[in-house]
Amino acid sequence: MKQFISLLAFIFIISGISAQQTMSLKDATLGSSSYLKPAMPEQLKWKDARHYVMIKENNLVQFDIKDRKQTEMLSLAELNSALKQKEIKELKSFPRFSFLSESKIWFQTANNLIILDLENKTTATHFEYPADADNLDFCTNNTTLAYTVKNNLFTSGTSGKEQITADSNPYIVNGATVHRNEFGIDKGTFWSPSGNQLAFYRMDETMVGDYPLVDFMAREAELVNVKYPMAGMTSHQVKLGIYNLKTKQTVYMKTGEPADHYLTNISWSPDEKSIFIAELNREQNHMKLNQYDATSGELIKTGLEEKDEKYVEPQHPVLFSENNPERFYLQSNRDGNNHVYLYATDGKLISQITKGNWEVTNLLGFDAKEDFMFFEATKENPTERNLYRINIRSGKTDKLTPDAGTHSGLLSPDRQHIIDRWTSTNVPAQADLVSVKYGRKQTIFEAENTLKDFNLGENTVFTIKADDGITDLYCRMIKPNNFDPSKKYPVIVYVYGGPHAQLVNKTWHNDARWWQYYMAGKEYIAFTVDSRGSANRGKTFENIIHRQLGVAETADQMKGIDYLKSLPYVDENRIGVHGWSYGGFMTLNLMLKHPETFKVGVAGGPVVDWSMYEIMYGERYMDTPRENPTGYEGSNMLNHAGNLSGKLMLIHGAQDQTVVMQHSIKFLKKCIDLNKQVDFFVYPTHEHNVRGNDRLHLMEKISNYFLENL
Repeated sequence: MKQFISLLAFIFIISGISAQQTMSLKDATLGSSSYLKPAMPEQLKWKDARHYVMIKENNLVQFDIKDRKQTEMLSLAELNSALKQKEIKELKSFPRFSFLSESKIWFQTANNLIILDLENKTTATHFEYPADADNLDFCTNNTTLAYTVKNNLFTSGTSGKEQITADSNPYIVNGATVHRNEFGIDKGTFWSPSGNQLAFYRMDETMVGDYPLVDFMAREAELVNVKYPMAGMTSHQVKLGIYNLKTKQTVYMKTGEPADHYLTNISWSPDEKSIFIAELNREQNHMKLNQYDATSGELIKTGLEEKDEKYVEPQHPVLFSENNPERFYLQSNRDGNNHVYLYATDGKLISQITKGNWEVTNLLGFDAKEDFMFFEATKENPTERNLYRINIRSGKTDKLTPDAGTHSGLLSPDRQHIIDRWTSTNVPAQADLVSVKYGRKQTIFEAENTLKDFNLGENTVFTIKADDGITDLYCRMIKPNNFDPSKKYPVIVYVYGGPHAQLVNKTWHNDARWWQYYMAGKEYIAFTVDSRGSANRGKTFENIIHRQLGVAETADQMKGIDYLKSLPYVDENRIGVHGWSYGGFMTLNLMLKHPETFKVGVAGGPVVDWSMYEIMYGERYMDTPRENPTGYEGSNMLNHAGNLSGKLMLIHGAQDQTVVMQHSIKFLKKCIDLNKQVDFFVYPTHEHNVRGNDRLHLMEKISNYFLENL
């Protein structure tokens, strides 16, 4: 037998055919984010207008874009030598760093912030902060670090340490994110341009009821209370404070009543005299861009307002012009798609810069005179991201990326070049240097195809019509390895379907989860469709779900099923579905509303009853249970549990604070009451998703459920 295998391998070699391997579950689960992930240059960034840098073999290396020379700026050994002189623990790998100037970098290690001089390779400055510090925010203009310890805010720098807040109640939280990280909020502190003042969120959760979680890992299980305001219930209250580093005084902006409205998208005026807040009412259908006096906290004026009969969702702070402090740029989807507008600070619209049935997905910056704006958008296709330059006055737009795919750009300090990092269906990862003026590109890095030795099923992207018969929906299908069109194959639908997510993209392998390749290796078809309600297709495409979550999305997913059933190689009696979070909710929708179609489902962290979901997200899309009782009833999976006929497994993290485990528990109880069999698995210690090495256990659990039942 061994001789036969050796002979077969020899035949492959001499015939020029390499024996390919089937993707293992470990490869599919852990490899995609580690050992099989295409390697891009580490910390690829601009040093100055002429040089970009990256980390190569633990050395900081500089590249000259004119003569293309490569120079080593700092080795890990030299960095550790500088640390050793200050009795700071050595590092095993080059740290994440940023440029403070052309000759200095700063980085964090353990509980030290280091400023290192690249010319003499010594530590120019360093200071410590507490080991339990969180929410770190370093201001390069005053070399001061803001951070939190537990629920209070501090600063530390070369001038010493200051305590800004001193709240003893643990449910009054300073300097951290608020509103459950909705509205684009990803931080809780905001330095003024020169660093003379620090704005910060103060969140009071004392009026919100305690929600019990249990730590099962202690010898005696311990109660852990968290604040989880559910739709229609009492919400927390947020203030914005401003701390003056010179006077050591804090003033709070007088944002008024009701106290439970949302303070989002914080931005400082260039002169630091005022601060702008995009304030949203709790109903989330009326936004006011309010300007406050940074010294007194008094409201100066409401610059502009935005209303919508469904919801308004501000995601980006205003960006002030560098040349005219009386003007700013605003991103908004008020015309149906996310575009960029130029406003005067008095609220007067000067111009809409971009327009069309496509989305601006990132604003990269402007040239020195602000004649041109650089941005990333879906202009060619909703599954692509390309880079563009637009003349702000004429509207003339130039596409800067000739290759189809998903591009992200890093604009040079002189705005003459862009580092274009991109990927496409057959391009694992690539970095190009693009001349903005001449359109020339120079490839500076190409990643290796780490899957070249794997036998993978054919992966295609195409469109079908939505349930409205008009709208195109993008689908991805992966056929089984060694596909035989004369056979009948089972299908596993992977679904999300909700806002802020898009599963089908023109990235490497069309953004497929590698687990889908693993199941294709087990002779399953893997199918995904981005239904209405999902991201990057405009306001109307998304907000059709308002007040009736699960209705349009389910109808669109079933159009995907109709397409699958039209294929001669699909076994329509063996169709399964899997999704997590909103995808878990959609898995239940499909299993319970179309039991005749779906034989097996696995719902991870599923929302079962939207009245038990958090206020900010829940009320945006559903209003309150009192305002929308019919919508809540229709989307409550408990009311459809009686339809269950296939095999269904629910999976939940025991410490989930996003979709609390109460959802799954109530669904189990309903199934018991109805004498419906359902399977359930809990991951102790995990929150809303299962990460790390335990994820391999999770994916084996999911895979086996389909292998055994579908």
